[in-house]
Amino acid sequence: MVVVLLALAAVGWWWTVRETRGMDNGPWSSPGTFGWFLGVWVVMMAAMMFPSVSPTVALYSRMSNSRWLPLAFTTGYLTTWTGAGVIAFMIGVAGRHAAGKDLAWDHAGRYIAGATLIAAAVYELTPLKNACLGRCRSPLGTLLGSWRDGWTGALRMGAVNGAWCVGCCWALMASLFALGVMSVTWMAVVAGLIALEKVIPWRSAAIYGTTLILVVLGVLVLAAPEALPGFNVPGDPQMVMTTMGS
Repeated sequence: MVVVLLALAAVGWWWTVRETRGMDNGPWSSPGTFGWFLGVWVVMMAAMMFPSVSPTVALYSRMSNSRWLPLAFTTGYLTTWTGAGVIAFMIGVAGRHAAGKDLAWDHAGRYIAGATLIAAAVYELTPLKNACLGRCRSPLGTLLGSWRDGWTGALRMGAVNGAWCVGCCWALMASLFALGVMSVTWMAVVAGLIALEKVIPWRSAAIYGTTLILVVLGVLVLAAPEALPGFNVPGDPQMVMTTMGS
């Protein structure tokens, strides 16, 4: 089961790289049409989240003693993240409509991006983050506490697990929008931070390390965005030429 999820994640990364090539316009990139964004979002979530959730799915597979119920569990998990994508799209469209030109990089866009990253760092230290991360890092207790039999039960349990994951990772996903939601580089960075928080045994080190990284990124975006590797500054002539060339 773990191998299957990792293989699906690899396919998701390949598809995401192909679909988003040349589309990274830095922070607050246009999400495109709803259908296109949601399709990319679902594949992107599979690529980013399947490696970190695979131990939970493997544990559920052993507990359910079934070859097929883990598929329903994973579907429920991905459905919750799909719902989060719908909300993210609605917030993004509403924000762009309300802010208008104020969201442009040479207006307030730069400061909003930096503030978003610092706010994500602050969330890392909140009790809600701690509670959600605890559920993600202790899948046995979470599964036992929400156990339901059958296909419907598997879907529900996967959706509940996905909800805890959204609670744990939503601020990191918001930071991705502030760095460039169409940037494969930053997708990989955020996915790596999520995996570290959920998998490595040194929980405190992972949380404080992630917090420090987000603070540094936020400060660099505010003070010296050109010095940040892999960061596309909107409106930068070199970025425009690179995008046109691709």
